[in-house]
Amino acid sequence: MAARSRDVAAAEDALGDAFVAALEAWPRTGIPEKPEAWLLAVARRRLVDAARHARVTVETTDAVRMVFERAEQQASSEVVFPDERLKLLFVCAHPAIDEAVRTPLMLQIVLGLDAARIASAFVVSPAAMSQRLVRAKTKIRDAGMRFEIPEARELPLRLAAVLDAIYAAYGTSWDDVAGADPRRQGLAREALSLGRLVLHLMPGEPEAGGLLALMLHCEARRAARRDVSGGYVPLSDQDVARWSGAMIAEAEEILAAASHARRPGRFQLEAAIQSVHAQRAVTGQTDWEAITLLYEGLLHLTPAVGARVGHAAALARARGDEAGLFALDTIAAETVEMYQPYWALRADLLSRLGRPAEAKNAYAHAIGLSEDAAVRDFLIRRSSAR
Repeated sequence: MAARSRDVAAAEDALGDAFVAALEAWPRTGIPEKPEAWLLAVARRRLVDAARHARVTVETTDAVRMVFERAEQQASSEVVFPDERLKLLFVCAHPAIDEAVRTPLMLQIVLGLDAARIASAFVVSPAAMSQRLVRAKTKIRDAGMRFEIPEARELPLRLAAVLDAIYAAYGTSWDDVAGADPRRQGLAREALSLGRLVLHLMPGEPEAGGLLALMLHCEARRAARRDVSGGYVPLSDQDVARWSGAMIAEAEEILAAASHARRPGRFQLEAAIQSVHAQRAVTGQTDWEAITLLYEGLLHLTPAVGARVGHAAALARARGDEAGLFALDTIAAETVEMYQPYWALRADLLSRLGRPAEAKNAYAHAIGLSEDAAVRDFLIRRSSAR
């Protein structure tokens, strides 16, 4: 609909009206043979009606119809996408859209996440994310940006944004271990499915393999993140017998294949870090020095706050708590104010360094930022015990 109207917000409104019309009509008439076509037809009429009600000229209304027809013709791209959602992700990864909002826009429009969940993934307030998304849609409308199915030569230029969106979707599901939030149920499976489809579509792109290997390594440990009573279990305390050996083996095979391209990237390095953690199932130990070095390589590519906090955690294990705390202190305060893992790690390091008052304050901050009740209980117990 955005391709047809060049107005994302108007397309959302029109499609919303079409869903309402379906809820009213289908119980009486039955579900049509092609429900998607029915919804699109109704939504298109809503867009044209809206144009008329806004007293636009006849020429503009005709132009909207022409956009419809042109978009239909352009649908026969040389690229055969194995999945409609994947196709829409590549369509929305338009290089003219501001890089800072490209991934959030895909998460909302294609994968259906609300602004609050997207804001949590990007460590900003829901209000700020909502404003960012509204501004982006307005710019798209005012610029008359054309949403077209990309040609094969354009896919590599859009791949990074698509991978970021898939990983962000997976991350929102990862945070909801208990599956208590219905808005995030099934997102992990969806993200893994999309990851496989991207790799199938672009088998020569090592970062596509890196992302899939990363998600598989993380998903292999899902069952071990809770004990029998539902309590949170940190990675270092997890029972490796509860890890999925099949998923780990698949992740290792995909990561090894990606490494043959000799084009290391963010997702390959993150998958390699998880691969080192997975070796504890074989050796009984974790090579923290190797993880530290991998994080240093990752920081050269992306100095993101998550990578910096992960690097600090690895440094503390490999070279001492003082080294880890020093690394945390170099991170700008405004970037971690709402980032729970930073405060949880800081509290733990301060506690181990014999600074209980500071540790107590850091624990309080981490507890306040924890959305997961099991994680909150874990941190409360840690804070009380120190």
